[in-house]
This record gives sequence, C-alpha cells and structure tokens, in this order.
Amino acid sequence: MRLLAALATLLFAIGFATQASAHAALLSVEPTSGSMLASAPKAVELRFNEVVTPGAIRLIDGAGRARDDARVTSSGETISVAMPPDLPLGTAVLSYRVISQDGHPVAGSVIFSIGMPTGTQPPENADGGLNALIWLARVGLYIGLFVGVGGVFFARWVAGALTGMTVPRVALAIGLPSAVVSLGMLGLDLLGQPLAAFATVAPWKIAFATSAGPALLAAVVAMLLALLALRSVWYARALSAIGFVGVGLSLALTGHAATAPPEMFMRPAIFLHGLGVTIWIGALAPLVALVSKPTIATLPVVNRFSRIAAPAVGVLAFTGLALAIVQLEKPSALVETRYGLILSIKLALVVLLLGLAALNRFRLTPALARDEKAAPALRRSILLECVIALAILALVAGWRFTPPPRTIIPDTPLAIHIHGDKAMFQVLVAPGKVGVDDFVLQLMTGDAAPLTAKEVTLTLSLPERGIEPMDRDASLGPDGYWHVRKVELPFAGRWHLRIDALVSDFEKITLEDEVDVASPSRRSIALKLNLKPTEK
Repeated sequence: MRLLAALATLLFAIGFATQASAHAALLSVEPTSGSMLASAPKAVELRFNEVVTPGAIRLIDGAGRARDDARVTSSGETISVAMPPDLPLGTAVLSYRVISQDGHPVAGSVIFSIGMPTGTQPPENADGGLNALIWLARVGLYIGLFVGVGGVFFARWVAGALTGMTVPRVALAIGLPSAVVSLGMLGLDLLGQPLAAFATVAPWKIAFATSAGPALLAAVVAMLLALLALRSVWYARALSAIGFVGVGLSLALTGHAATAPPEMFMRPAIFLHGLGVTIWIGALAPLVALVSKPTIATLPVVNRFSRIAAPAVGVLAFTGLALAIVQLEKPSALVETRYGLILSIKLALVVLLLGLAALNRFRLTPALARDEKAAPALRRSILLECVIALAILALVAGWRFTPPPRTIIPDTPLAIHIHGDKAMFQVLVAPGKVGVDDFVLQLMTGDAAPLTAKEVTLTLSLPERGIEPMDRDASLGPDGYWHVRKVELPFAGRWHLRIDALVSDFEKITLEDEVDVASPSRRSIALKLNLKPTEK
C-alpha cells in the first residue's frame, strides 16, 4: 500500500512538473495585433506567461522590406522590439520565435498598420501639395533631359554651331535641381511624411534605395555632361553624345513601362523611345532661333534635321505602339482607365505634332529654299510644335500617379477547396489580393453535408517571407458560414492556410492548404518602390 501511495505521489509530481513546464504562451502585445496607428510605434512589446529567450525576431515593414535595424531586448517575460524611426506607411509584420523554459520554440506574428493597410487606396485627403510638387519636379526633369540635353546634342551633331542655346541652357538649369527635388519628393511620398521632413535623411535614404535613385543619378550625369559640352573643347561632341545616351538610360532604369515583362524587350524599347523624343524635342528651340534670323547656313541645317527626324519618328512610332500594347493589354483600356485616357490625349497631341512636322518637311522647308520670306511661317509652325511638346511632357508626368492597366488586377475572389478524410472546407477570399480581405468558410462533412462546429480558427503564415503563423477566430454568420473579416494580408506570395474546426469537446478537424495572393491593383507602395533585384 505504501508503495502504491509513493508511486501515486511520484506520478502526481511528474504531472505537475510537466504542467508547470508547458510551452510559453503570448499573453499580450502592445500595440495590439491588428492595430491601425497614425504613426510608427517606438517599440512593440510582447509579454508571455513565463520567462522566454528571444530567438529569431523578424520585422517586415509596410514597403515589404525585411529590416535588420530593429533592436531586441528582453526582461523576464517581456520582449521589447524597438522600431526603426523611418517605417513607411502600410502594414508591418513582426514575426517572433522564442524559446520557452521547456526548451521548445514558440512562434507567431504580430501585425499592425501605419496610416493605412498595405494595398488599400490612399485617403481622399492625400497631400495634394506634395503631389503637385512631384508633378512639377517631373516636368522640370523632362524639360532638362529632352529640351536641355537634346538641344545641346542638336547643336553639336546637327547644327555644328551653338546658335540658339539660350533655351537649352535654361532647360538644364531647371532640370538639374528638379532631378534632386524629385528624389526627395519620392522619399516623402513613400514614407507618407510632410514637406517639413524634406530636410531629413530618411526620405532620401529610402528613395535612393529604389530604382529611381540610379535613374535620377543617370539623368543628373547626362545634364552635367550636356553643360560641359557647351564649352569650346575638342571633346564637346563626345560629351554631348554620352549625355544623349544617358537620357535613354535614365528612362530605362525605372518606371512602370521599364519593369513590365518582358523586361529584356521593354527596357530597350524605353531606351530607344527616349532617344527619339530627345532628338525631336531637343531640336525645336534651336530651330526656332535659326529660322528667326535665317542665314546661308539655316537651310542646310533644316534639311539635315529633316533627314534625321524621319527615322527618329519611325523609332518613336514603333516603340510607342509596342509600349502601349503591353501597358494597355486591351483597346478598351484607352477609354476605361485613367492611364488610357492620358495616353489617348497624348496620342492626339502626337498626331497633331506629326502633322506639323509633315507640313514643315514637305511644304515650309521647300518654300524656304525658294524664298527667305517663308521663314516666319516655318518659325510659327515650329513654335507651335514647342507648345504641343511641352503639353505632352506635362501630360506624361501625370502617369506618375496612375497605374497602367496591366497592373490592375480584377477584384475576383479566390476560391479554395480543401478536402480531407472526415471533412472538406470551401474557402472564399475576397477580394483575394494584397490588402484587407474577408474570409468565408463553409464546413462540410466528407459527403458534402453541413458540418457543425463549436469553434473555428483560421491560421495564416507566409514561410517564404519568414512570417510566422497568425491566428484569427472565425464567427458563425446568419448564413450558416464562418466569417473572418478584415484580415490584413500585407504581402503577395503563397500564404499557408490552416483551419481548425472544434466539432466536439474531444475532436478537432484540421485541414491545410496554400493560397496565392496577388499584388494590389494599385501597388501603392510596393510598385512605387520598384526595388532593385537584390532588394526584392
């Protein structure tokens, strides 16, 4: 009897010890998971029911970048993760893996949004002043590249003289600061910061980490080379040619069109398109100056440009058509999307520009060869070309705020069917892309009869990004389906989905599958970032 009592006591002690050394559990998080915050928190604190040892702590910010500048400290049951000061707008995920006292790992993820969830539309009261400055900086950049660099290239390679260089000089003086300002404004836009933060390091750092950084650097170098080519040095023509090539390179390094598949075709097309625009628009201001005070050299220069302009227009037409087909995907997008409407207006202006070019080529230039009195008419026609060209540049700068139709993903819900031995679950995810989604779960038995459950839990994780499981409790709706509303899926990828249905006090059915989540229709942060391949 004493032996049995001792054995019972030992078993009780073992059972108590086992219970005491169970896995650690997360008791609270500050800020709470799923929070919508006006600004980035200084730190995220995780409090467990026992002392834990930090393992892998990963932070992915609202721009989709894995951060290594979050500082982790622990004190007893609490782990504190200090947040970087430059967290951008969007949904951030903090994944943790800690070691409990029994030596087992405990993993999970905390999610919170700064300003707005990733993938959602910008608020209606977005900073219109910042957008206006971004647009102005972009127009100034285009003027510097096409009018400035193009004008110098025309002077060195077509005219053979620096006549009429006042406008290109002014264009370069506008373009250089516009390129610098454009980079800072991009950083403010990405971080959602006010104009007052323009003088801080954060917006410049994040903007230069995107493909816009090297692109704007190439633009600055091209304009500086054009300025140097205005000097009377023996290598001026070479400098103007390198600057000319730099214009096409800067355009091909970034942007919606340059990153569209197949990139091996799109980037060269953008490059050639940019060179064609530079040849055409860059020649206009110097030609006006030449025709205003015609000399014996004016007609040969005009004829020489006419011969060069013809193949340049052909390249423009071919590459422009190819780019439009890729970006639009279908003709109806010309009138059904904002991007298409801008393109439609641009095409109408280009047709008008081509008409004026044909008038100059086949009527006004031959008239100038017969009589110098035809010069004023040619001058007026070229001035009108200048006005239309500036209108096109201003219009195209608006594409900065408009996604091309190829990136717009229809709001088609995702349907997933998960089948097991005892049950099958039908899952509907709407809208089925990055952002805020609703999950509808239909539980059925193996023979498709309704399955009654006491509790249902949805667990999501994204292993490819190191995001540990996140649990959400489902609620039974009046339609007989289980609902999990407003689930934030901040990143595209193959999300792992697990559904636990407690059908009785002693039985739980678990089914798992994977679901591909696409990027949002307005890749408001991720697409604007346009990260280099090493940072994607």
